[in-house]
Amino acid sequence: MASAKEYTTDRIRNVAVVGHGGSGKTSLIDSLCFVSGTSKRHGSVDDGQALTMHAPEEQAHGISIQLTPAFAEHLDTKINLLDTPGYLDFTGEALAAVRVADAAIIVVSATSGVEVGTERVWEYCEARGIPRIFFVSMMDKDHADFDSVFAQIKGRLTDRALPVEIPIGEGPGFSGIINLFSERAHLYKKGTATGEYDEGDIPDDLKAKEAQWETELQETLATTDENLLEAYLEGGTISRDEAIDAMARGMSRQEVYPVFCGASTLTYGIRALLRKLVELCPNPAEARVEVVGEKQYPADDNGPLAALVFKTAAEPHVGELSYFRIFSGKVTNGAEVVNGSDGQPEKLNHLSISLGKERLEVTALHAGDIGVIAKLKHTHTNDTLCSRERNVVLDKINFPSADISIAIRGVTRADEDKLGEVLPKLHEEDPTFSASFNSELHQTIARGVGELHLDIQFERMARKYGVHVKTEQPKIAYRETITKQAEGQGRHKKQSGGRGQFGDCWVRLRPNPRGAGYEFVNAIKGGVIPGKFVPSVDRGIQEAAQRGIVAGFQFVDFAAECYDGSYHAVDSSDIAFKLAGSQAFRSVADKCGPVLLEPIIDVAVTTPDEYVGDIMGDLTSRRGKVQGLAPENGRTTVRALVPESELYKYAATLRSITQGRAHHTRAHAGYEQAPDNIAQKVRAEREAEEAH
Repeated sequence: MASAKEYTTDRIRNVAVVGHGGSGKTSLIDSLCFVSGTSKRHGSVDDGQALTMHAPEEQAHGISIQLTPAFAEHLDTKINLLDTPGYLDFTGEALAAVRVADAAIIVVSATSGVEVGTERVWEYCEARGIPRIFFVSMMDKDHADFDSVFAQIKGRLTDRALPVEIPIGEGPGFSGIINLFSERAHLYKKGTATGEYDEGDIPDDLKAKEAQWETELQETLATTDENLLEAYLEGGTISRDEAIDAMARGMSRQEVYPVFCGASTLTYGIRALLRKLVELCPNPAEARVEVVGEKQYPADDNGPLAALVFKTAAEPHVGELSYFRIFSGKVTNGAEVVNGSDGQPEKLNHLSISLGKERLEVTALHAGDIGVIAKLKHTHTNDTLCSRERNVVLDKINFPSADISIAIRGVTRADEDKLGEVLPKLHEEDPTFSASFNSELHQTIARGVGELHLDIQFERMARKYGVHVKTEQPKIAYRETITKQAEGQGRHKKQSGGRGQFGDCWVRLRPNPRGAGYEFVNAIKGGVIPGKFVPSVDRGIQEAAQRGIVAGFQFVDFAAECYDGSYHAVDSSDIAFKLAGSQAFRSVADKCGPVLLEPIIDVAVTTPDEYVGDIMGDLTSRRGKVQGLAPENGRTTVRALVPESELYKYAATLRSITQGRAHHTRAHAGYEQAPDNIAQKVRAEREAEEAH
């Protein structure tokens, strides 16, 4: 394994590269690393050879599905670049990257403009409060339109966006950029691999446009500082160094977001971006400070160790790889640390940094850097590594909830037997995926962020662990209850030589309010049933209620009152009264108007305003009851209560209604009586199931 150069905190930049799927993030990172010299090969997404897109599932689908670190070296600075998936199904990876980055490049395609994924990652960066740079990618593609994309950025994301470069030509005619800081043109040399250019005068046909944007840049930067404003108003201009300094400060305060442009496949605009990442993005010591309780953990080698594990990956022949960001302190190879969550010791052997799938060993990593270590025994994603002397638990990545579920079973018996061992490993690698066996439904239920997310997890399971599954619709955990009061007797009598069995009880059942659960009332007077046997009646009723009489589902929300009965001095026993209680329940429940209850889900759909009507219509068609609308900044959250049985594959429908621009969350809201036609259908399905 190769070794890498050591960088101190002031020479580190941590940048998440985020954007909508297909906007060019992976190509941009590949190009940045190639032009800077850390990667020896200029790969491409199309041929499956891009630096940070190496998982077989990524190559098969042609999209990024996981967070992958790489780094570029420029101006004696190491720029850690975190490649992220753009598809919403893998949004947990983007959230992890934003959590450990000090800045972000938001990549926007020059042909597609601002899309739903762009809006989403903008919100993640806003929530985290990190400086941002826009990069308008694919300027060499047909129909590229810088001005239109810039207008979308200003209209849909932020009116504080400001071009610092403008393109010379667009589409196949894209041949250079005008740098508004230097007021010079970069004219790219065709056919050069690493984006070499000649510096020249601004073309005549772009002088007016350059002057307009250069004035706007100067005026905007002047307003960030009183001294600069005074100098500017006195008729001077802001020098390049002053402008860069003002831009960096404006970015850190979220007052301005510079817009760059280029073509990653041609490496046009890449050198300029490398330079600006060093000049404009904060080093870890300048970035926001981690706070735990009342203690601050600035990026300082001499501070207590605090490193967050933000990703876990399993690699054949290597084992688990743990990717971490050091927020405070310094790490050396072979160091002994502890997991702050549970105090378990860990040894950091083969300390490395990542360049796509390649790992380069280092002797030490300084405060603020990002590294990877293999074979930690007790540490997983979201755990904190710290020193034994100072226990620290950093804020965790807030992963999205896994609201999409599907039932799975092994294709063969051998596959089925291995599921319990393999499913937790997939969860370790991706906390937004989980699976567990539901003993009531007799199904293994897998949960994820979307259908594509789940499909790719099953592909990964087949490739890495040789376990194949087939999917089916999850069963619904219906419930049953009663609607009126009734009473009756349960009597168990058995005489077959020797000691007999005798238990006799009278029971009254009545409905309880929805959600109130089960209640047992002991109303026996005069010892007609000895006190020691009454709990057995209760147990018998509860056991019988586990299997209801409408469609065999658990009975809930009722009270059972045992008010009379009789016993035999010799033949009565706990088991006899338990069986009597079960019989009493079955005979009385039938007279109490039993009904089927269906689970109701509280669905919150957040959508651009133009789709609200379509979404409400669709929810109503699913027997949903709209509870309210909450509009905010051009988007509305629609809340509705919808039966769970109507939500199978809802995410795919929502995506198609809104072109992927809406998302939803779910929470269990309780149970409601199912309509008669639904109850009959469920009963018929249950009977058919049992007949098999």
